[in-house]
Amino acid sequence: MRPIRIEGDSIAVLDQRLLPTREVWIKVRSVDDAFSAIRELKVRGAPLIGVVGAYGLAQNITGNSQDDRLTAEKLKGARPTAINLAWAIDRVLRASLDGSRGAALEEAKNIFDEELNNARLIGVNGEPLISEGDAVLTHCNAGALATVDYGTALAPLRIAKDKGKKFRVFATETRPVMQGSRLTAYELLKDGFDVTLIADTAVGYTMSRGMIKKVIVGADRVFNDGHTINKIGTFQVATLAKRFGIPFYVALPLSTLDLEGNEATTKIEERGSVELEYIRGKRVAPRGIKTFNPAFDITPPDLITAFITEKGVLKPPFKAINKIGTSS
Repeated sequence: MRPIRIEGDSIAVLDQRLLPTREVWIKVRSVDDAFSAIRELKVRGAPLIGVVGAYGLAQNITGNSQDDRLTAEKLKGARPTAINLAWAIDRVLRASLDGSRGAALEEAKNIFDEELNNARLIGVNGEPLISEGDAVLTHCNAGALATVDYGTALAPLRIAKDKGKKFRVFATETRPVMQGSRLTAYELLKDGFDVTLIADTAVGYTMSRGMIKKVIVGADRVFNDGHTINKIGTFQVATLAKRFGIPFYVALPLSTLDLEGNEATTKIEERGSVELEYIRGKRVAPRGIKTFNPAFDITPPDLITAFITEKGVLKPPFKAINKIGTSS
């Protein structure tokens, strides 16, 4: 289920808007290609959009520092909430300070390789949390389609399955763009998991009946104190998990940490009304209706049991994480 192909100095990505009914690959050769792929949700998931943004900039380094910075800022604006995008673009920009396109492309490839290894390690570190006979709920898509392989939230499930553990997975549909039903259910079913799709509004009921034993989700940005920005609806799932005493884990690579920002000053992306008014091109809301469509919400750390990273299963604060590999 790897959603990206490295083809020399360029990349091709799986157009995730067309899943699960069609698998179409598109070339990303220019800044505009990368911007539209990220903005229009052809690719999504914090680690993956970071890699696509990195290649989008690296392929188009001009050697003119002012032009390259403007290009970098344009790409960052494609999805401002997910920190991996800005983090990856800044790395490529620093690597190309001497105007070297080759150095920029090498750094983009480094980011790809790191994200691949980090996702595998997230799986290795999170696998012990999965018990025989478990039922694990996940929200949105934090699988292979959101990264370069393995996933974040789904990585522990993949390693557990490889080790022969038997367990069930529950995937929420994740309105309004249906990443759970279109993507998570698709990739898990294709890879042979025992997966059940439920409506977003069924989470509380399934938990109240004892059908869910653990929750693992991904993240688009995690702050030093543990406040977590993720797909809209995550806060509700975490609140219900707390109510029923269900462990709630967030899986992320360290590239998703924002150690300098905070939840109060971070912009939450708001998307257009079309995503609410239409499903697969069919209008489901009256014309002229007002809409409010935030793409993300914020889950406070008191609702989160622990964070699964490539450095281990950690708890905040994270300020010392990059130096010593454990939280302080």
